[in-house]
Amino acid sequence: MIRQGFTHLPSGRVIHFRPLLLLITLLFSFPSSAEINLIFGLYTSDKPTTMVTKFRPFINTLEAQLTDKLQQPVHIRMHISSNYNDGVEALTSGKVDFSRLGPASYITAKNANADLQLLAIEAKKGKKRFDGVIAVQTDSPITKPEQLAGKRFAFGSEQSTIGRYLSQTYLADHHIFATDLAKFDYLGRHDAVGAAVAAGRYDAGALKESTFNKLRTKGVLLREIARFPNVTKPWVAKAGLNDEIFQALSALLIASNESNALYKNSLSKNGFLAGDDSDYDIIRKSMKDNRFFSVNAIK
Repeated sequence: MIRQGFTHLPSGRVIHFRPLLLLITLLFSFPSSAEINLIFGLYTSDKPTTMVTKFRPFINTLEAQLTDKLQQPVHIRMHISSNYNDGVEALTSGKVDFSRLGPASYITAKNANADLQLLAIEAKKGKKRFDGVIAVQTDSPITKPEQLAGKRFAFGSEQSTIGRYLSQTYLADHHIFATDLAKFDYLGRHDAVGAAVAAGRYDAGALKESTFNKLRTKGVLLREIARFPNVTKPWVAKAGLNDEIFQALSALLIASNESNALYKNSLSKNGFLAGDDSDYDIIRKSMKDNRFFSVNAIK
């Protein structure tokens, strides 16, 4: 029987009930023992298997460093969307906690949910810029973009920064508009563009520099005829992410340098930089003012 905070057992021993109850309560409510579960979002700009191989080691390191910094067990699961739109929706709806987006996808996501927050921007040789490439088959007679009139062109995804928006702006700046091409198609991924151009299914195509270089290293017959600047990829937190977790994530990413284990697993080999929404204004302009489809284009 329980009376006045203690109980008599049949053996005659007495257990003080209230201290025991307090201890049990503390064990089950102590906050540092709770596991933090996060979901990191990606979309397939390359093959899904390539994405996992590329990102999982980095996420494992980030997971360990977050555990140490927050003094709580942290587990990060990867969620890979099959296309750009699903990747954007996963972040704007809060299905994932933070994502790596392309610049155009970031702008689309920010337009859909203004409360998204930049964690950091990937660095390329210490800068926030890198290049997109317009490529042709190695033995193609085409040497400059002005020669693309009447040719077949391969773009990436309709939501891609390089694969669509910036490459179309570049073509328009060089007096090549949609109506000048024999045909153009959106092939989805950068590697698919490179393979299609090398196989002769298209006369030229737009893809990111790193994929172009990777394909060339593998012996794919591609040659560059032009390049144009792009802003590096942002890592973005969902609206309402716990501020302590947000600050820890941001600090760990930006601190990625040669003395940090994250640097050794860095996706860009250059770590990250602090970023601002205004860094992506050139992309906004390209998306808003897409003269490639202008019916009144001045040739």
